[in-house]
Amino acid sequence: MGAIFSNLFKAKGGSVLGIDIGSSAIKVVQLRNKGGKAVLETYGELALGPYAGVEIGQATNLGADKIIEALTDLMKEKEVNISTNNCAVAIPFSSSLMSLIEMPKLSYKQLGAMIPLEARKYIPVPIGEVTLDWSIIPREEITQDVEEEKDPNSPPKIERIDVLVVAIHNETISRFQDIVRKTGLEASFYEIEIFSTMRSVLESNPDPVMIFDMGAASTKLYIVERGIMRLSHTINRGSQEITTTISKSLGMSVKDAEVLKRSVGATVVGGRDIRDTINLSLAYVFSEANQVVLNYQRRYGKTLKKIILVGGGSSLKGIVEIAKNSFQIDVVAGNPFSKTEAPAFLEEVLKTTGPEFTVAVGLALRRLQEEE
Repeated sequence: MGAIFSNLFKAKGGSVLGIDIGSSAIKVVQLRNKGGKAVLETYGELALGPYAGVEIGQATNLGADKIIEALTDLMKEKEVNISTNNCAVAIPFSSSLMSLIEMPKLSYKQLGAMIPLEARKYIPVPIGEVTLDWSIIPREEITQDVEEEKDPNSPPKIERIDVLVVAIHNETISRFQDIVRKTGLEASFYEIEIFSTMRSVLESNPDPVMIFDMGAASTKLYIVERGIMRLSHTINRGSQEITTTISKSLGMSVKDAEVLKRSVGATVVGGRDIRDTINLSLAYVFSEANQVVLNYQRRYGKTLKKIILVGGGSSLKGIVEIAKNSFQIDVVAGNPFSKTEAPAFLEEVLKTTGPEFTVAVGLALRRLQEEE
């Protein structure tokens, strides 16, 4: 059918919706606040392949009209039973530009005036064509055993700070606003997907970790330290590469290969063993990811502590074990639903589906905070 749904509770007032429009599927998560806890009301996923005339699981490049059609269909599904139009929507990382710049330590008002001027040096498009956002990144505290002797005649040292500047094309924002408006939704904010992901899977831990986000068409790598993204890298291969390899190696249709990938994965079920085929598909992605890890460790002199797998491709059975063998670093599957309250009998199901709904959960969590 190309869709999965789960309606957990009868919705009440104050519900919010997180919407993640990916290249191969739309994911939604509906939460509400109950006694300070985020209660999971419902979640659902709708494959976009059929709207583009391709198989389920394949990446698409749909126009706004088709996305509106698909999102409207998902909103109307009785099984998922979405009951609110209060939402937040993710913007793809590829639609943003990010730069880490050094600025004098000034007031927020002064920085607000200076950053658009400074950003011109780093943003390769006219500033008038983008919407800018920025945040101050706290530097690590450095303690000195011996205080340096100061020269009274030397000019005062100007303190510097690091600022993360984010730019999103106005055209991109307008496109998403149009989609939201025409589906009868009301979005209070639009957020770049990596920030939603960080909110849903990271804990308050200063150790550097990598978020490994495998989508259908690409794999995005983010190294986060002390809650701040230090490095990002995109690999132009994703989970559909696995499906295509299985299809060719076993001489089956892409549709059947997708079913086999989801039902068996990198395990042995019913005598079907496609582990070697999957390992072959993942080899290039893991090799490039390993290089990113090494580059980070050389540049910053720090060791990566953990890799968190998210995205639809990270729901593949057995991928955690393959990743552990490849990286020789602690690897875990992202579990955003651990930050929500849901029936205990769904715990294992939510762990399995969690990596796919990381962005949608992160959006809903932030939107829920706005309701408090």
